[in-house]
Parts: sequence; structure tokens; C-alpha cells
Amino acid sequence: MTTRRNFLFQVSALSAGSLLMPTIMKASGMEDKMGVQLYSFRDEMLNDPIETLKQIANIGIKEIETARSSKGHYYGLKPEEMKKICDDLGMNLKSGHVHLDDAWEKTMNEAVVSGQEYLICSSMPSKGQNVDNYKKVAESFNKAGEACKALNLKFGYHNHDYEFDSEGGEVLYDILLKNTDPSLVHMELDLGWVITAGKDPLEYFENYPGRFPLWHLKDMNLAKKESTEFGKGGLDIKKMLAYKKASGVKHIFIEQEEYAKSPLESMEYNMKYLKGLS
Repeated sequence: MTTRRNFLFQVSALSAGSLLMPTIMKASGMEDKMGVQLYSFRDEMLNDPIETLKQIANIGIKEIETARSSKGHYYGLKPEEMKKICDDLGMNLKSGHVHLDDAWEKTMNEAVVSGQEYLICSSMPSKGQNVDNYKKVAESFNKAGEACKALNLKFGYHNHDYEFDSEGGEVLYDILLKNTDPSLVHMELDLGWVITAGKDPLEYFENYPGRFPLWHLKDMNLAKKESTEFGKGGLDIKKMLAYKKASGVKHIFIEQEEYAKSPLESMEYNMKYLKGLS
């Protein structure tokens, strides 16, 4: 019987010719290319953003993706301050999670000042788990992408699990993919939420090659639908990394929302896990 926990291991249907032949990544240097989604450190960033960023830099994280917070997109810091702190720590503020709302123009302008490359819409801007709403959202995403492009920014969307609901035999996430311009809407695939929804990331890499320049690398306890440290859940981390080229990924952000002890200890565990891959 195929369960959600083991279906990722049953990919024999993906023949050697149906995807770019994977090359298993060597451990050497791989972990140095990883970024982190700061929602993993959400409380710490609100309490002391500078010290938290120093701790993140000390464990070898090189790229940062911010998340909207009660103190704004930069945790109470000005966008130029956030940029300088990251620069001084040898990190790159690459991306940020935002809402597509009435403050969109301000959000874009702040992103320009921060020096980041991507603005990622972190949730659906309108309610409705149906094809019509997802087509409407796809149109708004294309427009947001055009506005970002005019400012030398890149717009994208980050999924959860609900986008993989279906209506009339159509997966709603696929509606977004089919109705957005790949040059304007850059998809950030959260691998953990994909498998939680009972889908296979490898099938998306095959069916939509090059559409996923950003990932959230997140292992998941599928029974609890909670994130966990690498190697403790249902995501085959090594296999996913072997298909980087096929997916088109350029930036990988580790995200963990629940922890065995603390965010920092979990992230240290994850980085050590990556070093041990061969």
C-alpha cells in the first residue's frame, strides 16, 4: 500500500529520460549555499534582530529570506539597516515574504532600498478554493510581476498545502502555474507542504521544468503535519537535492516552524545533516 510517507520513494515511473539525469550532490560546499527563512526565528528576530542574525551567520548561513512580522518586513529595522547588517555579516538579503495588498507600492519601494531580489507573496490574496478564484489570482500575480520587473525586482508565490486541493479534477496550484507568465511570476516551492498535501515534488519538476527558482527545504512529520529536523520526517532530502537542475532552483531557504528544542539548535542540526550527505 502506498502511503504519503513512502510515496516519494516510489518514483520508478519517472524514467531516466523523463527528467534530467540527477547527479547526487557531494557534501563538500553544499551547505554553504543554503539560506534560511527568518520565520524559523520569528520570536528571536522580534526580540533582538541583530544578535539573531549574528547567530545565524555563525552557523554558516549565507542567504536570508525575511518574513512579514508585527514590526514590519524588517523586524523593526529600516530596510537600509537590514541590508547593512546582512552585508556586514557576509550574508545576502535575497528575498522576502510579503502580502499582495493595498501597501504593495510601499512594499516594493522598501525592497528596492533593502537590495533584495525577490518579493514572494506568502499566501493567497483572496479567498476561494475554486478554479475561478485561482485564475483571478493568477492575473493579479502577472500584474504584480510586471510592477516588480519595472523596479528590477522579481515577484513570486510560496505555496502551503491547500493550493493542492482540486476542483473538477483540476489541481488549483496547477491553475496558478498554467495561468502565470514564467518570466513574471517565480514560484517558490515549499517541498514540505507539497508532500503533506500528498503530491510529489519530482512530478512538478518534470511537468513544469525550470518554474521553481526558489525552494523552501523543509522536512515534515506527516502524521502531525508539522515541520521537523532534516531526516526525521517524510521528505527525502538527498533525492530532492539531486534534482536541483531539473527544478530550475537557484536559491534554497531552510524553514522550520516547530523545533525539538530551539530554532538555533534545530538549524545547527539541519546544517550538520547537510554536511553528512554524500
